[in-house]
Amino acid sequence: MGKQVEGHSTRRRFGQNFLVSPGIIHRIVDAIGPRAGDTVVEIGPGLGAITDPLLERIDHLHVVEIDRDLIARLRKRFPAEQLTIHEGDALEFDFGALKAQGPLKIVGNLPYNISSPLLFHLVAFAPLVHDMHFMLQKEVVDRMVAGPGSKDFGRLSVMLQYHYHMERMFIVPPGAFNPAPKVDSAIVRMIPKTNGADEVAKDHLLFARVVTAAFSQRRKMLRNTLREFVSEADLAALGITPTARAEDIAVADYVRLANSLADLARR
Repeated sequence: MGKQVEGHSTRRRFGQNFLVSPGIIHRIVDAIGPRAGDTVVEIGPGLGAITDPLLERIDHLHVVEIDRDLIARLRKRFPAEQLTIHEGDALEFDFGALKAQGPLKIVGNLPYNISSPLLFHLVAFAPLVHDMHFMLQKEVVDRMVAGPGSKDFGRLSVMLQYHYHMERMFIVPPGAFNPAPKVDSAIVRMIPKTNGADEVAKDHLLFARVVTAAFSQRRKMLRNTLREFVSEADLAALGITPTARAEDIAVADYVRLANSLADLARR
């Protein structure tokens, strides 16, 4: 068991750090901007720091929580007509099943230990989602929003930026939490993209494989990391410098490369 917070023993395996700063909570809820008619889903409501102010603005909220002690507390605190609790692992939850007439918004203070896999799980629901606002480790948010040429630009950047417009909203210091983490956190806004025909990957699995291969050995040039997919001459013909490294080329270049490979495979 971890530290006691409001009578709850934090569980390290669930990555529990509870938000306690009223000022930060207010800024997050303002950023989310919940309105009547929205379907809002909160991942990991914890002790209800964001749950409460969200319910001041909307009539009903869905939450996904895995910790049974926290679920029992939430059931005592909020009536069922206000709060629907989905007990279980967010990594396995079907967020698309909650899509209704109004915009679907997903929010949460994502546990550090599952943040990347959870972001990839949520990609499957991007076409149904209006927007997402998450608090994550600042280092993860920096990787999510990084541009080509940056040391933070990686597989996570490419795969998420293909699907979303992303913006780092503001930084949340360790003192805003109990227990305080050892690192800064940040709020990120993710708005699903509507890609044009020439921006859409024709084979999503192939696109993902190419991106994974390119970043598998960051110090190596693309002519080496992508050798099993494409020749040096074909890279150059696509306008991609064969001696470039994975972080040097843009998301659109990865899409173009994957689509040329998909076209070749169909011939």
